[in-house]
Amino acid sequence: MKRKIITAIFIVIAFLLQSTVFDRLSFANVRPDLLIIVTASFGFMRGRKEGMAVGFACGLLADIFWGGMIGFYTLIYTVLGYLNGTFHRMFFDDDIKLPLALIGASDLLYSLTAYVCLFMLQGEFIFSYFLGHVMLPELVYTILITLVLYQLILYVNRRLEAEEQRSASKFV
Repeated sequence: MKRKIITAIFIVIAFLLQSTVFDRLSFANVRPDLLIIVTASFGFMRGRKEGMAVGFACGLLADIFWGGMIGFYTLIYTVLGYLNGTFHRMFFDDDIKLPLALIGASDLLYSLTAYVCLFMLQGEFIFSYFLGHVMLPELVYTILITLVLYQLILYVNRRLEAEEQRSASKFV
């Protein structure tokens, strides 16, 4: 129960920071996607089910507050959480290369899906502009923020796992 509450707090704080602070700290109308960082991190740290649950919650928040239709971002974030959860067995706390690569790949997949569904299908074939002015700057900005936010998520996850192991050992 404690893990679910802390996860919900992470989601809400990431959403609030993304929609307020980082909205003001945007460079060339590009801001980092903190919800992708949270979704991917919980996915590869905790597995597919938790990645999907966190992705669903993040996507639902994005749909309600930023989306034109309910379900678009929810589906994308849920799939990203699931895909990152498949790397749970390969995840090691000490190695930051895998989390950076997965979060970067998740951000690129998110941007490509958004481009195809929101622009290309409407007849706007400006991929090179979108790639150079939106996708790559957002990717770089998200990875830079990942270096800080991931460390916080990792610290909290380690503390929760240690506490869960202590409480489990009491009953054995």
